[in-house]
Amino acid sequence: MTETADLRSMPLPEALRWLREHGEPADPRPDIDTASLRRRFPRLAGVQTRDLVVESPHGPQPARVYRDPDAAPSGRALVWVHGGAFIGGYLDMPESNWVALELAARGIPVFAVDYTKCLGDVHHPVPSQDVIAAWRHARAHAVELLGVDADALHLGGASAGGALTSGVTAQLRDAGADGPAGLVLVYPVAHPDGGNPGALPDPGSIHAQMSLNYVGTPEALRDPHAFAGLGSGDGFPRTIVVVCELDGLRPSGEAFAELLRASGVDVTLRLEPDADHAHINEPADPTALPTVEAIADWIRA
Repeated sequence: MTETADLRSMPLPEALRWLREHGEPADPRPDIDTASLRRRFPRLAGVQTRDLVVESPHGPQPARVYRDPDAAPSGRALVWVHGGAFIGGYLDMPESNWVALELAARGIPVFAVDYTKCLGDVHHPVPSQDVIAAWRHARAHAVELLGVDADALHLGGASAGGALTSGVTAQLRDAGADGPAGLVLVYPVAHPDGGNPGALPDPGSIHAQMSLNYVGTPEALRDPHAFAGLGSGDGFPRTIVVVCELDGLRPSGEAFAELLRASGVDVTLRLEPDADHAHINEPADPTALPTVEAIADWIRA
């Protein structure tokens, strides 16, 4: 990471240029590193982590294993993918690191993974292929890395990570490959314009602009392997979708949950009151921990 920048205030082309030139900006928060999180939440003290890389067709991608040997085992584990609007995010952000620590402390080992960002010269399916490589690695080494059978692996992600993991689930299904036992989606982007999932993308919408940067062409905005909400819910595993009351992308998650329900999928839709998008990227947010606890309860059920 490098110097701090408020990318959210920049027009998208300027933000992409800044990221290409400088890399991931430093997070100014002084209390989100692992040591600070362990001091704030003593229940995380026993979680052990191990960094490794996953070989993808697009180069090695960072990954991290989280396990707590003293936690009562759930018999299940999670492959977890952070968000970042397809242009940012990393394993040390709370949406990845804190969430994984909390789940591992509750007996759910986590394999947190990274992926290639779409910075103007990279587009779908590159990030999806990175996630598929990580999923296959997790299945091949499930017992060694996570202490569970491969068929007990769940897959999930937040925001852009929700787009990637739901799209990867559709790809695995359509390829006849082994998919997840369950799918965890937190404020997911399941449509090109998450605020208006039933409409054609509005080119003026920032959501649609981010989606176009992700897929590369207007035609690809209709690809159900990029946006699973555009496809069929048939063959999806049991799924939990968490949406936030104040989130402009809430309609996408709700519409995707309804798509799955109409296909006969066992789906749980959880509305987090008073929460906004990216709330689990802020451990101090009072709405964050209830979401993590709900995910843990759902995985263990």
